[in-house]
Amino acid sequence: MEYILKTDKLTKSYKKFKVLENLNMNIPKGSIYGLIGKNGAGKTTLMRIICGLQKPTDGTYSIYGVENNDKRIIKIRKRMGAIIETPSLCLDMTAEDNLKEQCKVIGLPNFNGLTEILRLVGLANTMHKKVGQFSLGMKQRLGIGIALVGNPDFLILDEPINGLDPEGIIEIRELILKLNKEKQITFFISSHYLDELSKIATCYGFINNGRIIKEITSQELEKNFNKKIEIKVSNIKECIKYLEELKMQYKIVSNEVIDIYEKINVSDIVIALSKRGCIVNDFQEKGESLENYYLNLIGGADND
Repeated sequence: MEYILKTDKLTKSYKKFKVLENLNMNIPKGSIYGLIGKNGAGKTTLMRIICGLQKPTDGTYSIYGVENNDKRIIKIRKRMGAIIETPSLCLDMTAEDNLKEQCKVIGLPNFNGLTEILRLVGLANTMHKKVGQFSLGMKQRLGIGIALVGNPDFLILDEPINGLDPEGIIEIRELILKLNKEKQITFFISSHYLDELSKIATCYGFINNGRIIKEITSQELEKNFNKKIEIKVSNIKECIKYLEELKMQYKIVSNEVIDIYEKINVSDIVIALSKRGCIVNDFQEKGESLENYYLNLIGGADND
């Protein structure tokens, strides 16, 4: 597997306090990597180091196979774009002018491709509007647009949906998925919105006390979730007989509710139980959430 970013025992200390300690992580090419951790776990510090805004105290990292102490890292970083904490925007300028300023900052010879960037982030119709008049969601999308200047294929986004309303969150989610699919951009994202992150991430890194305590793909994570179907029935004895005949895993919750821990076709069960004089009055699919998985994980880590 090809990795865009790898770290090896990355450490960042401020006097005696270690923000990052022997941190090892691997971000596969083409992935949407979700970084999950509580406040103070080291997420933003890690991102700032990768962007070259801070230097590690110890350990190394590599981007596209080039280590941070290699002179070529400066050139390699031109393939990256980032929003750390909040987008840096000039509010009294238009969206287009903000993009032009970024072109100047990174030394591009012309302004080619800016219209395409504005189209990608959904701001083509407001390119001449002052940014100070933008909604928070529009500002966030413009921030991603600025990060896209220079045609990077690796984007680092620190809390990209923080403070957004539901509509803004959906817009950012769809934009990330679009850029990942159409432009093959690899994403490194931190977010406190775990339910939303679970809708886009293809792999995760869980950080606690400055260390990555677990890396897992979304497919592997799905297998770890204990999913179940909760059904409410009129005749629990007949329901138990039926499940026993099929050798299904189940748990009796009450005198009318049973949890089934199998992949089942609910319609088939409803029909089969109905023929036995047992009516299914209600059913719900339930399962462990990303948030629960994370809390169980750091609970174990904190008790090491």
